[in-house]
Order: sequence, then structure tokens, then C-alpha cells
Amino acid sequence: MTDFAWPTSSPPVSRPPESTPPPTPPQPASSGKWRVLASFVAGATIGVGSFGLGMLATENDAPPISTVQNTSTVPTTSGGSAGADAGAAATLEPTSAVALALGPSVVQIETDLGLGSGVVFDDGLILTNDHVIDGATQVSVRTSDGRSLVAVVLGSDPRNDIAVLQVDAAAGLPVAPLALDSETLVGQTAIAIGSPFQLQQTVTSGIVSALNRPVPNSAGGFSAMIQTDAPINPGNSGGALADIDGEVIGINTSIRTDGTGNSSIGIGFAVPIQEAIDVAQRILNGESLEVGVLGVSNAQNTTDNAVGVVVGEVVAGSAADQAGLQVGDRVLKVNDAPVTNFAEVVGLVQSKFGGDVVTLLVQRGDQTVEITATLT
Repeated sequence: MTDFAWPTSSPPVSRPPESTPPPTPPQPASSGKWRVLASFVAGATIGVGSFGLGMLATENDAPPISTVQNTSTVPTTSGGSAGADAGAAATLEPTSAVALALGPSVVQIETDLGLGSGVVFDDGLILTNDHVIDGATQVSVRTSDGRSLVAVVLGSDPRNDIAVLQVDAAAGLPVAPLALDSETLVGQTAIAIGSPFQLQQTVTSGIVSALNRPVPNSAGGFSAMIQTDAPINPGNSGGALADIDGEVIGINTSIRTDGTGNSSIGIGFAVPIQEAIDVAQRILNGESLEVGVLGVSNAQNTTDNAVGVVVGEVVAGSAADQAGLQVGDRVLKVNDAPVTNFAEVVGLVQSKFGGDVVTLLVQRGDQTVEITATLT
């Protein structure tokens, strides 16, 4: 079976060294009541629990997850520097223009455990993956022009694999433009910038291969990710996935492997930038990072080749119950994203937090109903 890999170092997604398979993500204690078998790409199967409940099957309930690997390497030397005048980008080929303009906003993250990448999203503030810095006692940032800056970890969210670092704002790191108001589309150009194999400021390109891919997270559930064929490799974790306009659409996080190596085979995953920023804002505001609970169990993929997921049970008093979701409802979309299997629904819901609102488009008999639920 094909191995599923995560790009970098640490528990949420994996631990270095890269030569050894990372451990199975931790399984929280819960009853097998929320159990379901959901199939992931390439035939890999992953045991997972509730319908966005944040409660998963016990370790004995869950089939083994295929091996996952992070994208980071042990730092030795840094290399490369970004382009100079972003204004010159207008005369370049599109990908070159993106590299020139966005490159200085992508940094190399160096720790006593490994190496990854990061994206400057505000003055002195950097997004990276939780697994890049997890367990590290020393964290520094290598800029595109070769400077080394001491970084402080302000907080992290293992479930969404996002961490926020702070460096001295006086360093003047340029802030990356973020595609918060743009719709990401399957087939659009995707450009990755990061430090694979310690090669700082490496640029690769491809397309967005799929959206809302359910990727296993450290909580034993799924996160909804952008899939891309832009090559990302060990060291790219935490780096930028950008569109043709040079705006960041995602934070590169994980890769699928062929089971024999840790390098790209053209299937990589990134945390959507809106979700990454939502996590960052919660960290900066000191808000809870607990997963939101919908309150549906025994949901099943359809067996009649129809789209959607059929609800088997609604927990009394839950967010789903209060919103009016009913047993037998066929969930067609979650927050306007079409769903074709249970894992996609779980990923879309479990990427949210308590108090967040999700909108479900539901087929109920001959009617299509829109249901709004506030996660608890």
C-alpha cells in the first residue's frame, strides 16, 4: 500500500529523523460509538470517528494508518537568497514574477531538531507548521538575504498543524500577500516556495490538483487540505503555496509517498490559507483551539452512486440537533464545498472550532434544505 507522508518534524505530523517512519497520530480516548471506515486517496484506509465531533475511535478500533513522513531535514547550512526589486516582477514570466515578489516573505525555520519553512503574514509574525517546531528548544529564522533571527513560538495548533512565530519587527521582513478574498480553483497554477533539503528559496510549480482532501491529522481525524502536484519535499513544511498573482493560498504541510522514499511523487498537501489565518488569529487572541463539535454519528457514504453522506444518528441537544439536522438527511455540501464521502465531511467540520458556524446543504426527501449549525 502506498505510504502517506507528512513534510517535516514533530508529533503532530511526524518526528525526525526522516529515515524512520513517524508514529501513528495519537488516538484520544473515546468510545467506538463514533467509528466509521473512510477511504482515503489511492486506496489507503483510515479508521476515524465522528462526524465532526472531535471524538474518534479508540486505538483498538482504528485500522493502521499508512506511514506518514514530515518534510523537514536536520539543518546544516543555509543557502540562497531572494530576488531584489519586486517591482521588476512585472517584466518577468508569471512564475518568475511570483518568485521574485514573494520569495523574500518566505523564510527558513531552523531548530535544534530539524529544518522547515515559514511565511511572514504580518509585521514580525510568521506562519509555519506545528510539526516544524514541536519539541524544539531553540528556534531561529533564516531570511532570504541570509540573516539569522531569534524566533519565539507564540503558540501552535497540532490538529491543524499551524504554529505562529515572532521575530523582531524591526528586522523589516516583507509581509506576504494572502489570498483571503480569492477563490482557489482546481486546475489553477500553484507555486511552492520553501527550503527542501536545506536548499533555501527553492521554487517549484504545478497546479491545484484537488480541494478539501481529507488528510489525517494528529488528533486521529481529518483536516481538509489543498492537494497540489507542485513538488514539495522534506524542508518545504510551513512554506508558501501561492497562486499566479503571488498571493499565498496555502501552507505546505504533507506529502504522499510511494512507500520507498520520502520525496515528492506529485501528491502534496497544504493547509488552506484562510484556515491557517483563523488559527493564527486565535493564537494571537488567546482563544481556545478545541475542535468544534457537530454531534452526528453513524454517518455513511452513499451506496447508490449518489453524492453526499447520509446521517445515521443525531445526538440529542447537539449543534446538529439544535440546527434541525435529521436522521436520513443526505449532506451534499459543507460551507459550499461539495462532499462525496464521509472523510471529506469530517475534514471540513474538524477544521473548525467551537463557536464557529457551518452551513450544510442537505437533501431531505425531494427537498434541498440549507441548515446552519453553531459548533459546540
